[in-house]
Amino acid sequence: MTGADPVPGFHVPVHRALTEPILLGGAPRAVAIANGTLAAAIALGLRLWIPGLILWVVGHAAAVWAAKHDPQFVEVARRHLRHPAHLGV
Repeated sequence: MTGADPVPGFHVPVHRALTEPILLGGAPRAVAIANGTLAAAIALGLRLWIPGLILWVVGHAAAVWAAKHDPQFVEVARRHLRHPAHLGV
């Protein structure tokens, strides 16, 4: 018996894509899509090109920075907001 396979016959290879978060340009996919949609709505819908571009660059940079520190930061924030405030006394 080896150290890498403690129970013979129960070794299952897991593909790396199943364990890594889905990122789009370094940011979580949902955040990148929402940020791009909001920036496009401002830039194209309101015809405010510069503020839309600035919003997209700053929002995407913040999402990439947060994803580098914790790729699951969106799920962590959702769980944090779901718990009532009286539990953190």
